[in-house]
This record gives sequence, structure tokens and C-alpha cells, in this order.
Amino acid sequence: MKSAVETLNPTRVRLTVEVPFEELKDSLDAAYSKINQQVTVKGFRKGKIPARVIDQRFGRGAVLEEAVNDALPKFYTEAVNEAELSPLGQPDVDITELKDGETLNFTAEVDVRPALEIPDYSGIEVEVDAVEVTDEDIDKSVEQLRERFASTSPVERAAEDGDVVTIDLEAKVDGEVLEDGIADGVSYTIGSGELLDGIDEAVKGKSAGEEAVFTSELKGGSAAGKEAEVTVKVGQVAARELPALDDDFAQLASEFDTLDELRADSAKRLADMKKYDQATQAQERVLDKLLELVEIPVPEKLLEDEIGTRKHNLEHHQLGQMGLTLDKYLEIQGKTAEEFETETRDAAVKGIKTQFVLDELVKKENLNVNQEELTEHLMRRAASSGMSPDQFAQAVVEGGQVPLLVGEVARGKALAVVVEAASVKDTNGEVVDLDDEDEETEAAEASDSTEETTGA
Repeated sequence: MKSAVETLNPTRVRLTVEVPFEELKDSLDAAYSKINQQVTVKGFRKGKIPARVIDQRFGRGAVLEEAVNDALPKFYTEAVNEAELSPLGQPDVDITELKDGETLNFTAEVDVRPALEIPDYSGIEVEVDAVEVTDEDIDKSVEQLRERFASTSPVERAAEDGDVVTIDLEAKVDGEVLEDGIADGVSYTIGSGELLDGIDEAVKGKSAGEEAVFTSELKGGSAAGKEAEVTVKVGQVAARELPALDDDFAQLASEFDTLDELRADSAKRLADMKKYDQATQAQERVLDKLLELVEIPVPEKLLEDEIGTRKHNLEHHQLGQMGLTLDKYLEIQGKTAEEFETETRDAAVKGIKTQFVLDELVKKENLNVNQEELTEHLMRRAASSGMSPDQFAQAVVEGGQVPLLVGEVARGKALAVVVEAASVKDTNGEVVDLDDEDEETEAAEASDSTEETTGA
């Protein structure tokens, strides 16, 4: 077999392959054997029909077609390996010549990873938010904890903001009560915004036993997105009572003995969260600077496939679970269809470029992934997917996804290397010292969104 490579553009090549006919022998034998099992010829046992009889009865062309279909993937792979290419996606194959007994010639056009030059990235400088925890932040955190320990007691008065009401609901669309439009004994906190638009106004001022009718767009169920006439009946009104902010509350709500100790712990937790956010911000901004330094062509077909995948996942998974259409989602987000298309394309471009650059850095820096790193990453991915580690690991192995996870970890380590070399300062001008271990962990998570961008 002989092959040659022609570069069509920075991300696409054409392979020209010439195969001597004798190299098709194994595929021809397999073709005859397959046809033997599929046809019947009087006078011959099944599977024992001579090749010359198959040629006479069914045509040599059918045999050649079967043999070529069997051989093409093998010769294409050999040509790719010989040329040391990194193909993306499936090739467009064209058989240019097939002479029985002489030769098989074909071309294969395929997208490939572009050759990238990674420049010196040690001079990257970024600014991130300073880690500052204010008294207001602490007050808000403690107040949220206080809300969790609120108690309720029934009251003989009309419902007010903040009250917890027990209600019965009935939804009608076009005058018909929906099968899934009845709910009894629902507990609802007025002002929480957790149910239907308009319900707060409907129940405020109502006492136990009173009802109201209002119109609202249903957020889920069989008639999601439709306008419904909703009847709400108040069963009980209960006032929420917050515990006093004192040492007794600290002992009730935490392992601490005093309110001061609880506030100090809240301050520490808030600082840790802000440090995590700061590290994530540093990674994102360093990555953006790195992408600016490298010329990265993006294969158009790969880009269109990635855009399609992102749209599919949004519409059929995320929005589907929420009972929303894409149009309704855009309305809620205050975006036009054109803005959505632009944002999706920009995100897809960045995802592809990120994977290309980080994969190149993995090679440049000779980064490897050990079993411990892979296991830790698998545990994080399992947690985010809502599956147990064993379930997630089984799904990964059965789906042949282990190389993808290895790639995610390796890209995370590559990004960590760049972040470590960068100059990171906060808005106060202070140098930010990012912990190496946390940096690698978060960087691995930062690259998760690109694990299936190229599949190569």
C-alpha cells in the first residue's frame, strides 16, 4: 500500500491511497464466505458454493463491493498512522479507481487537529476579586441559618407576607380541569416565589377557608407553558417565628457554644468559598489569556457538530427536565434567538480551542495521569452526576469513556501548570497564592466541559 497526504487547509487533509490488488485477498475471501452464508444455489450445500459459481450467479461486482467495504477501514487506518495524523470525526471517502485483479485507489478527506505553537506563557498576568468577608456577609449567612430553624404556629387572621399557608390547588386549561392539575395540602411560604406567578397576590389577605381564582402560566406538568385558571383555597394560616440570635441559638443550630463562635465559623466558611471562587476566576482568566496567545484554527464541521450537541443537550435534557421550551427559556433569560445562537457558537469555539491548546500542553509538558488522580476525578464526576462512584465507574467502562476521563484530568493538569506560571493579583494589588493541589482539582473540573468536543 502507498499513501500520500495533501494539506487542504490547517484543519483538513486529503489522503490518497493506492492498494495493490493482492492486498485485498483476505477481504475477498471474507466476502465470498459471507455471501456463501447468505445465498442458496441448487446442487451445492450452504456455505460450500465455489467462488466461480458465485461470480456467475451473483456477479463479481457484488463480491468486490463487499470486499472493498471490508478493506477500506483497515487501509484508511494504516494511512492515518503512517502519516501520523490526528483525525477528527469520520472521513469522506471516494473510490477513484477499482480494477479487478490490478488495484484499488481511493481518497479520504478528514478534519485533523491543527498544528499549534505554544508560546512562552510565563508572562501571563491576570487580576481577580479580592477575598473579603464583610459583616453584612456574615449577617446574611447567619440569617439564612436562622431561617432554617424557624417554627410556625397557626393564627386566626388573614395571611401576610412570610406566613406559611396550607393550600389546595386546582388548575383548568380551556375550562377543563387537568389530570395533574389538582394538589391538596400544599405548604407554601408567601413571598418565596416557589410556586406559580400570581399566587402571592391571590392568597395574601385570605383567611382559613377562603379561596381565590387567578391566572398563571404553568411551569411544569402536562400543560407546561400554557395559561391556566387556578383556584386556590386556604386551609390554614401559620405565622413563622424566628429564634432569637443568642448563644442558645448557636447551640441549637451548630456545634458551637456561643453566637460569636458561630459567626467566626461562618466568616471562615465564607472566606473558603470566596477563595475557591477566586481560584476558579484565576483559571478562567488565565485560560482566556492563553487562548489569545495561540493561533487556533477550528474545523467548521467539528464546530457545527459541537453547536448541535450543545443545543440538543440544552433542549432535550436541561430544559426538558424543567418543562420549558427553548422559546420560553429565552423569554425568561431576556435573550433573542440571534443572541442565543451567537452565545452558543462562541461557547463552542472556546470549548474546542481550549481542548486543542490544553492537549498540546499535555504533550509539551509530558504530563501523565496516575491511577490516584483518575480515581479522584471519577469520584468528583460521580458526585456531580448524582450517581454512586461504582455506578459511574461501571457506566464509564461499559461506554468506553475511560480515555475521555484521562484526557480531562490531563487537561486539568496542563491548565494548572499555566496558572502556576502566571502572575495573579487581586483587586487590592496583592499577589494571590493558589494552592497547587486545589488548583489541579479545580482545573480538572474546568476542563470537563470539553471532554467530548473532538472525541479524539
